[in-house]
Amino acid sequence: MIDFLASFFRAAPERAHPSLDTALRGPRLMLRMVKIEDWKAWRALREASRDKLEPWEPAWPSNALTYGYFCVLVRRYWREWRNGKTYAFSIFLLDGGDPVLIGGITLGNVHYAAAQKATVGYWIGQPYVCQGYMHEALTLVSTFAFTELKLQRLEASCLPNNEPSKAVLRRCGFEEEGFAREYLQINGKREDHLLWGKNKLANKA
Repeated sequence: MIDFLASFFRAAPERAHPSLDTALRGPRLMLRMVKIEDWKAWRALREASRDKLEPWEPAWPSNALTYGYFCVLVRRYWREWRNGKTYAFSIFLLDGGDPVLIGGITLGNVHYAAAQKATVGYWIGQPYVCQGYMHEALTLVSTFAFTELKLQRLEASCLPNNEPSKAVLRRCGFEEEGFAREYLQINGKREDHLLWGKNKLANKA
């Protein structure tokens, strides 16, 4: 049994180490690591979109829009990126001028060995919803996960009544796989979630 397990884990792909300067580019978007200099744009967008975002996210702490909170968040993301645990991207719209921050998308809980998977989470500012931007961003991140990180599976979850998120996941090739009661704490309350998955062979979105 020990010999079998040893050979099983040795068969896993070598862990990837993407640079902190990694940027993903699509027809309209550029995704890169969250940086401290994003704070003012991040704060303005989150503040303007608060009513839209809060129903779908964990409860915001009292200091959620402060510079100190953002610095702690970014440093954690840097540390987890270097450790290969989380890849947090800011999403920028390329409109011919300076790139405009419109949201964020994260590959978290990255596992290699037998699992070879990660969990996707994302948000987008109110002015940019329902314009296809998250489809493009999720497609870019899926390709990054499968080609650069050599993962075999992505997972996601959303509230049962979050129709925009369900539509994005379906369009990007995720399949609804299950239902979890009181799965995550959202806006101060444990909420049921739909569970979604996408395997590498299905990466055709």
